[in-house]
Amino acid sequence: MDTFMEINETINGLVWGWPLLALILGTGMYLTVRTGFISFTKFSYVMKQTLFKMFAKKQKGEGEVTAFQAVATALAAAVGTGNIAGVGTAIAIGGPGAIFWMWLAALFGMATKFGEVVLSIEYREKTEDGHFVGGPMYYLDKGANKKWLGVLFAIFGTVATFGIGNMVQSNSVAASLKSTFDIDPLVTGIVLAIAVSLVTLGGIKKIGLVTSVLVPVMAAVYIIGGLIIIILNIELVPAAFGVIFHDAFTGTAATGGFVGSTMAMTIRFGIARGVFTNEAGLGSAPIAHAAATTDHPVRQGLWGIFEVFIDTLVICTITALVIVMTGVWETGLDGAALTTVAFDKGMPFGGKIVTFGLIFFAFSTLLGWSYYGERCMEYLFGPKSIVIYRLIFLPLIVVGAVGGLRVVWAIADTLNGLMALPNLIGLLLLSPVIARLTKEYFGKEGIYQKERKKVK
Repeated sequence: MDTFMEINETINGLVWGWPLLALILGTGMYLTVRTGFISFTKFSYVMKQTLFKMFAKKQKGEGEVTAFQAVATALAAAVGTGNIAGVGTAIAIGGPGAIFWMWLAALFGMATKFGEVVLSIEYREKTEDGHFVGGPMYYLDKGANKKWLGVLFAIFGTVATFGIGNMVQSNSVAASLKSTFDIDPLVTGIVLAIAVSLVTLGGIKKIGLVTSVLVPVMAAVYIIGGLIIIILNIELVPAAFGVIFHDAFTGTAATGGFVGSTMAMTIRFGIARGVFTNEAGLGSAPIAHAAATTDHPVRQGLWGIFEVFIDTLVICTITALVIVMTGVWETGLDGAALTTVAFDKGMPFGGKIVTFGLIFFAFSTLLGWSYYGERCMEYLFGPKSIVIYRLIFLPLIVVGAVGGLRVVWAIADTLNGLMALPNLIGLLLLSPVIARLTKEYFGKEGIYQKERKKVK
């Protein structure tokens, strides 16, 4: 087993090393150019079509759930422990400067997520029972004519859901409730498994309905709590930004309990944790977006931009500022523990906000990733295999809560990164399709111009 873990660790180092990170960042840059810098030039339009139409009931086109319910499911999976523990880890290892590179990855990641969602709608399929299915496995298969890559993605995605999307999440909740309220991890695991089963048995419609309520509430509580701390310590904000920008290009010297970091470490962990939090390039979110009701792939793609913006540029930034402002990043703490101490130092009972965030962020991630796993399993073995998937997924929630299988966690982290490889290849191969659909939507005879004429 030790030899097997050493092999996995070597592969993991390659998967989450410079080649993949460069490919992820490069793909984002390339798609940003191919789409006419849509994330920047059309940002106000994106917000009008997403943030300000979040709860719109009327939707044009076909689909199973509303556009927001689809993005809520995707956000439920993306906005997880990475926003709390992931940011803490990035700063603990890479120093405050890692946040700058996390921002940079997100700015270009918006175009990546946009492209993923556009393709998921363009190549989605309607099943015999009326469900809409899509994602990287479908656009790799039907769009890029690379079925073998679609199969690889589905295999990596299915197995990864058991670790990153399951046991890691239940373990985070169990550990947090044990330390805060002394609740038995076994009890936490059983309750979580029951709660997840009650939601996921209803399919994407039930998941979308629950996450469309849960995501705004949990995000609002965490964001407001973080903003209160920032406002209470507003005089420390300029210095915090100063440290982030300075250390982004110099690395960070050892200080207090912080062992120091080179510029290479700062860049690597900033980009890697950024990708981990918003999942741009991994290919997971398009699976949820494929069920959205929409009249054009680009309209749903706008939600992909919104998703990365909220996840990384808002929530992760708030977490980072609180950690840097309070100075606790120098204590030697890591992950969720670092974020908890930072919030506690910034405001009385601030740590309770982090506990709240961990519980609901992790629960929502369980819902989102369970759906991803089901769709990957269905692509590989057909609809009947979903029952088998659930029989594996639900018990593992309990296993994760009481300690989990560290081996599975490590393998799943590797497979999570491997998901990105076929997906990024598909994005590059199908970039002309993304560019064509974008031009079609924003062109002289496109939906964008028609909507502007109506307003005038």
